[in-house]
Amino acid sequence: MTSSLNAVILAAGKGTRMRSALPKVLHPIAQKPMVAHVIETAQHLNAHTIQLIYGHGGDALQQRLSDYAVNWVEQREQLGTGHAVQQVVPHVDDNDTVLILYGDVPLIQAQTLEQLLVAKGTSELAVLTVNLPDPTGYGRMVRDQDGRLTGIVEHKDATDAQRLICEVNTGIMAANGKALKRWLQALNNNNAQGEYYLTDIVAMAANEGVLIASSQPGSASDVEGANNRVQLAALERAYQQRQAEALMLAGATLIDPSRVDVRGNVEIENDVVVDVNVVFEGSVYLAEGTVIEPNCVLRDCRIGKGARVKANSVIEGAILGEGAQAGPFARLRPGAELGKGAAVGNFVEMKKSYLGDGAKAGHLAYLGDATIGAGANIGAGTITCNYDGVNKFKTEIGAGAFIGSNSSLVAPVSIGAHATTGAGSVITQAVGDNELGVGRARQRNIQNWKKPQK
Repeated sequence: MTSSLNAVILAAGKGTRMRSALPKVLHPIAQKPMVAHVIETAQHLNAHTIQLIYGHGGDALQQRLSDYAVNWVEQREQLGTGHAVQQVVPHVDDNDTVLILYGDVPLIQAQTLEQLLVAKGTSELAVLTVNLPDPTGYGRMVRDQDGRLTGIVEHKDATDAQRLICEVNTGIMAANGKALKRWLQALNNNNAQGEYYLTDIVAMAANEGVLIASSQPGSASDVEGANNRVQLAALERAYQQRQAEALMLAGATLIDPSRVDVRGNVEIENDVVVDVNVVFEGSVYLAEGTVIEPNCVLRDCRIGKGARVKANSVIEGAILGEGAQAGPFARLRPGAELGKGAAVGNFVEMKKSYLGDGAKAGHLAYLGDATIGAGANIGAGTITCNYDGVNKFKTEIGAGAFIGSNSSLVAPVSIGAHATTGAGSVITQAVGDNELGVGRARQRNIQNWKKPQK
């Protein structure tokens, strides 16, 4: 009978050393809970079932991970890793290949696990091991003279000779469902901690004459866990290094790879340039020749071919067309779109607005719920007054229009093609094509004015 993949993720630990009310596996890497990274890796492997073993903070876990299709299995008492896996026995079929993962080991890669599954082949058990230059504190993989695995010995129980072994246990393994259930049933807690250790099944398998397969990850960071915030920060850096390398291999120039953070998915074309202190969140697309200057945040946006995001700008839920420019110090909110060659400058905010091809808003403007035609010019200090406290209203500005500085456009209102508004105007009525709209009080000068005295 063909086996199917049943992924089991251990996530019941409290994480005392995190010194936090938040369950350990919910602490984030790239703004995503550690355990969510592991779940998504299991999904990538097309696991037919993902078992999540939880204990401490179960309500918080279920709330935070509600979007993931997992089978929740409670471990009411934390009596060791073997005890944890025992809880999923009712959900394991004999013909399953059971892949055991850990919710606090977030950087495990699908490729590493695929290699483990290939190494397993027809064997009943395969373990993922790693060679460390300093294996202190880790369980050593014990092999016989022919190189076959015979068991795992914990550091504190190891002999001097065994402590020289650099191959250590990661805890990640793949086993046949039927054999795993047999070994789990035979576990005991005859040890100083009174716990049931999953690692004991390796010796059981060896004693049965099982040829235990093994493989190793491409990088030790794949199997590193986080027990405190120092280790969590180290994993964050390792994750970001991995993302930076992927971007560079895909064709991006990163001025300093250590100062770019990816907290989502970034898709790029060739010859993208990203300067320092740039943060990507959500889903970001950067077309060919895009330039992102320093200190920018890009979230759920698309940046067109040859477009430039200038320094200190925040681009969220927005689209920049080919050759468009935003910033410095621009803020584009959801629904903002710049047409081909359009530009917004410093301290311009856009929301649910379209700036047509070649149109410009150089500085100090708010454009909300507006459609602005090609080639229009928006003067400094212009605002669309789109909200009456309850409802939002639209502003329509025609192609080639010139909006004078410090204009207030009270929506709903329309400005025609090639129309002009005088500086300082409050526009409450439509301005037709090629018309000049002026809406301001007449100036008067008072002679012999005496300034207030202190």
